Amino acid sequence: MSDPVTTPEPAEQQKIDTSVPHSARIWNYWLGGKDNYPVDEAAGDAYTEVFPGIVTIARSSRGFLRRNIAYLVSEAGIRQFLDVGTGLPTAQNTHEVAQGLAPEARIVYVDNDPMVLAHARALLYSTEEGETAYIDANVTDTDRILEVAAKTLDFGRPTALILSNILGHVADYDQARSIVTRLMEALPSGSYLSINDGSRGIDPVFEQAQDAYNNSGAVPYNLRSVDEITAFFDGLELVEPGVVSVTEWRPEPGSGVPEVIAEHGGLARKP
Repeated sequence: MSDPVTTPEPAEQQKIDTSVPHSARIWNYWLGGKDNYPVDEAAGDAYTEVFPGIVTIARSSRGFLRRNIAYLVSEAGIRQFLDVGTGLPTAQNTHEVAQGLAPEARIVYVDNDPMVLAHARALLYSTEEGETAYIDANVTDTDRILEVAAKTLDFGRPTALILSNILGHVADYDQARSIVTRLMEALPSGSYLSINDGSRGIDPVFEQAQDAYNNSGAVPYNLRSVDEITAFFDGLELVEPGVVSVTEWRPEPGSGVPEVIAEHGGLARKP
């Protein structure tokens, strides 16, 4: 293992509020992680009482991301990844999957959550051949993201932009679209965009649970229609099977007929 490329600011300088449930910690709890507090577990349990399927959505989302990265490395030849809104480290993070297949891969993680920053050292562990870095930035600060990421990534080479369950935190849809456009404009032809987000219009019980969560005082997460998620890929070449429920995106052989869940995503190439 090598030292991280970018050392995050000391975690003790960051204020972590343990009295209010936080979406990243709740998501980590649903994924089976340990980086959460009793308030997060209580909120997560309350959510699952209304909609037990949220655990399936969380874990299926992670499976989708893993299959995306495997495709990007093994079939598309991508060796650079910009993962914006990475969340808390659990199993099979972007660098683990990518560098497991191509040790020379370079990964830049972006998040602005103090809890994620406190655990960034785990994300920054890299193979000797590759590099990883962490940027403390909001998804809306695209100029800062691109400026700092360029210290680790070569934007003259194809790069995969990962936006996994982050655009739902941007309430204004037009702003979310502009974030995607700005980041993809900075990447060369042959780059890829991977997006997955919670979808509206599939499961009314999920929508009820999410609306209640958004009204609880926690950081809201906005579900979007499948058409709205698909539109994030405008101007790009979607990889088959297009934008589908994450369980339906190139499932593992022998995994059976995938269940359609209210989490949609896709992968597309910049021509």
